[in-house]
Amino acid sequence: MCRLLAVKSKTEFDPLPIIKSFASMSKESKEYQGHGWGYSLLSDGKWKIYKSIKPVWEDETKDINTSKLLLVHARSAFRDEGIKVENNMPFCDDKYQFIFNGELRGVRIKEEGRIGAEKIFNYIKRFDKGDIVSAVKKSVGIIMKKTGYIRAMNFIISNGKELIINSLFNEDPDYFSLQISKSDEMIIVASQPLSIANNWTTIENNSIKVI
Repeated sequence: MCRLLAVKSKTEFDPLPIIKSFASMSKESKEYQGHGWGYSLLSDGKWKIYKSIKPVWEDETKDINTSKLLLVHARSAFRDEGIKVENNMPFCDDKYQFIFNGELRGVRIKEEGRIGAEKIFNYIKRFDKGDIVSAVKKSVGIIMKKTGYIRAMNFIISNGKELIINSLFNEDPDYFSLQISKSDEMIIVASQPLSIANNWTTIENNSIKVI
């Protein structure tokens, strides 16, 4: 399973120290998170996207623009399959950036996508009529009804202004619970607490949060 990170700040911040802290967390994870990684950051009103097949802790990240909004993903490929840089997240289009961590078994929906996470991203967008939060709620509800077993379905989607966070899992809360740290200037959401921030609390399971 993968590791997620999202940061929203009132003021411009340097992403590099946060990414390095995320890299350390990913390296120390109980599951291998080294099948590539990527990030999306909003800079001057445009998304800058980077993806690498290297493990996040081995990739020397340099020359990253300051930003107020950042999404980062470290990949643990299901059954060690499909290890290609094009399967790395964030997945994106002209509206949204998307990162995912989870495993679904016996999914009875049809959607295009190279891997399961991309299919879920595309399925969410199918219900987007101008309100992405409503689209997330509707699609998640249908997926829950049409899936044999959801080990976990955690994801974060951003429209460039908000972070929409879905927390859902049915086992191993120590591993799958999403964590959030808030300060006056910044909100950080991550798969596990990062050493760079304090005051971590757990996001409620089976919830959709908008920040």
